Amino acid sequence: MSKNVEVLLRRASWADQEIALPKFQTDGAAGADLRANLPVESRSAGTRIDGGAWELIPVGFHIEIPFGCEGQIRPRSGLALKFGISVFNNPGTIDSDYRGEVGVILMNHSSNSYVVGHGDRIAQLVIATVLRPTFQMAKKLSTSERLSGGFGSTGVE
Repeated sequence: MSKNVEVLLRRASWADQEIALPKFQTDGAAGADLRANLPVESRSAGTRIDGGAWELIPVGFHIEIPFGCEGQIRPRSGLALKFGISVFNNPGTIDSDYRGEVGVILMNHSSNSYVVGHGDRIAQLVIATVLRPTFQMAKKLSTSERLSGGFGSTGVE
């Protein structure tokens, strides 16, 4: 069951008003697509990301996420598969008390340069509930089937 929440947006003063705000492409989509909203001087040529490099790509708005939620910036699978482009700090987190401009740190994992065009869909925004636990020291933890098995301890199948 999904819970509808209201996320408030305000365009940055420099932003292109014609660039679409976050939008779900299908009824079943978990993430709303974010589009590059480049500064005026970069709009015609785009922003180039050389192989192995990363760039902060603006999306042209400020955001207000409800308390108890977070925004997660996630990669688009098509960009990752076709071009090796991903969100560098995946997922990027937007806290509910952040009011600054939103940007996406894109990483080019390929050896080829990639150009982000003005208006390109570059990432997805997922709004998720956040739990705020209390942390307690314990003398002993409960047992489990896995116990202290680390990375890869459950097998590779």
